[in-house]
Amino acid sequence: MSKTICLALTGASGMPYGLRLLECLLAAGCRVQLLYSQAAQVVARQELDFELPSRPSDAKTALLSRFPAADPEMLAVFGREEWFAPVASGSNPPDAMIVCPCSMGTLAAIAQGLADNLIERAADVVLKEGRKLVLVPRETPFSAIHLENMLRLSRAGAVILPPSPGFYHHPQSVQDIVDFVVARVMDQIAVPHTLMQRWGE
Repeated sequence: MSKTICLALTGASGMPYGLRLLECLLAAGCRVQLLYSQAAQVVARQELDFELPSRPSDAKTALLSRFPAADPEMLAVFGREEWFAPVASGSNPPDAMIVCPCSMGTLAAIAQGLADNLIERAADVVLKEGRKLVLVPRETPFSAIHLENMLRLSRAGAVILPPSPGFYHHPQSVQDIVDFVVARVMDQIAVPHTLMQRWGE
């Protein structure tokens, strides 16, 4: 049975990580419930020249055009205030949730349990239901406030996974560096991949 993964894209720099992760999750046969913030739309345009439409149905069409090999039935896209989405309730949580890239504002809101939009509520649900929550915060340097919020989330069971690429695999391109981080995220949610050779192999 395929895993159901909630993927949230927020307004931090690092959209190549998020969209590559989406592509890999779909290729691995996962059901993906995609959420995205308004700031993520700005970042997608800035970093990838990719227009992520505001209407979820249009966003799904745009993403499937970008990833033509994906099965349309495996991707669901939800709006920020779509409170009847499955991810809004503990009665139907995903197997795991990833926020990639994760802005410091989103991280702070999740750490405080604010749940003011669907991304924050979905993360709240995943934590309270004991499912895996992986946050990929793309910021540097971290302030004491950032670190305290990360520690609070780590103690609550979240995985804090900054996109810190290694170089022991001798990357030859930016894509190789992106894939290193995406591979680490997929390892955390136990989704098989062949993005890179593992240490010692």
